[in-house]
Amino acid sequence: MSDHGGVAGEPPRIPRSRLADYAEMDESPTPDAPATPSQDHPEPPLSVHSKTQPDRQVPLGGNPEVAARRRAFAELLGEFRRTAVLVPLGDGPGPAEERGLLTADFNGVRFLLAFSDEQALARYAQARGEYSREWTYRTILGAKLLDVAVPTAGVPCGVALDCADGPDGMVFPPVRGIVPDEAAVDRDEGERGSS
Repeated sequence: MSDHGGVAGEPPRIPRSRLADYAEMDESPTPDAPATPSQDHPEPPLSVHSKTQPDRQVPLGGNPEVAARRRAFAELLGEFRRTAVLVPLGDGPGPAEERGLLTADFNGVRFLLAFSDEQALARYAQARGEYSREWTYRTILGAKLLDVAVPTAGVPCGVALDCADGPDGMVFPPVRGIVPDEAAVDRDEGERGSS
């Protein structure tokens, strides 16, 4: 036996992370699942909730396709705000309690990386080629990420959910109606001048 549990003369085995096991357990949703609300689960009223502002209606315009897409996004945003997600800690030096949340910068915008479950985090670790290391994460409510963590970033910041999942992932950019107005990049010109 070698130091890594293999047989002498064979290459050593690399220890397997639990995240690799989660990635293999992943079950993709069935394509037959209905994407539209049923009679049992009617659509909620279209509003965007924020800790810093009262409920407000999202303007839908006259185009039915645009209205449907906005309604679908508002539902996804509401679901994200009510859901606890996994947010890995950065891989910098020091104890886990002192490391910040894992982020990625894209086109001048910082994104906090969040994952819906351990399988999604495992797919991200595998995509980075880092599934054999241990990943430390916190479980944080989506609303807290958008309302508290984003404004404290000090730069334009949004949240990327399940970023290794391609079109099945979701991006919540730092715009009004998603993040608090003071952290939004699309504030009114008058508001920018006063800050």
